[in-house]
Amino acid sequence: MYKNKLNYAIAVLIVTMGLLTACNGQSSEGQEPIVFADAGWDSLIFHNEVASVILEAGYDYETSQITGSSTAVWAGISDGDIDVHMEVWKDNLEDIYSEGIENGDFQKVSLNFDDNYQGFYVPTYVIEGDEERGIDPVAPDLKYVEDLPEYKEVFQDPEEHSKGRIVGAISGWTVDEILHDAYLHYGLDDTFNYSRPGSEMAINSDLTNAYENGEPWIGYNYEPNWIMGQYDMTPIVEKEEGPLESIATQDIEIVVTSSLPDRAPEVTEFLSNYQTSSDITNEALSYIQNNDATPRDAAIKFLQENEELWTNWVPEDVVEKVQSEL
Repeated sequence: MYKNKLNYAIAVLIVTMGLLTACNGQSSEGQEPIVFADAGWDSLIFHNEVASVILEAGYDYETSQITGSSTAVWAGISDGDIDVHMEVWKDNLEDIYSEGIENGDFQKVSLNFDDNYQGFYVPTYVIEGDEERGIDPVAPDLKYVEDLPEYKEVFQDPEEHSKGRIVGAISGWTVDEILHDAYLHYGLDDTFNYSRPGSEMAINSDLTNAYENGEPWIGYNYEPNWIMGQYDMTPIVEKEEGPLESIATQDIEIVVTSSLPDRAPEVTEFLSNYQTSSDITNEALSYIQNNDATPRDAAIKFLQENEELWTNWVPEDVVEKVQSEL
């Protein structure tokens, strides 16, 4: 998200963390459990579960997850209380990531995905229409943020009809500061109001209401996210490099605590081969959202349907054990 789910959490002063009460799987004698970071968003938890199923079934490791604010999670990784973070949005972490890498507190082992995006989006039918739904395009030439002043009436603010409305991110997220800087940078404050919803759920509810009714909408979102897997959305980009460039895309990494490679080299080797995509993650999150499913359900579904991918991450004997368990 994001978006800065991570920096939003960093702003929280409470840094307590709790180990989930239940551990999964059975560890072989002498193997310490593998502990995953849960910083609070579903795509991270989905990847935790995919890795956990493979470690439990294929390597006989017990796994668990520690939940907490980003401050607590990164303290746990630095101290060795948490072994793995499966979805690190490093550009959202300011100095935490670079300092931890430089100090040897943790290390990158893989690139989980790099086809992500965050910024302003509109439903694609706003630009292209939707013949099946009987929706005509209302902004067929809209492509750039710089074009938005021409379309203030299309995205009319229901509370101030003389201006349009842009749905921003949540106050406290670093990405919200960047979005608002772009809003001012392009002079959109003359023609649009910038709205800050109180939660991510509020952003998605606002988008869902507009989308289901075939209405124009412009606002913040990111991939991977369940709503991006469910709806056809188009990003509105900058014509030239500007404030949004710094957040548009980034490498989403898998990071492990510094002691893990020596303690569990086979686990580190597996994680170094782990690579997915935003599309895969979007599909999993949409499945969770629309089927009252858990991240573990989505992980099992992914493993059952994508053997051609994950079987390249692990040795053949591990493949056979995981397949048998599935």
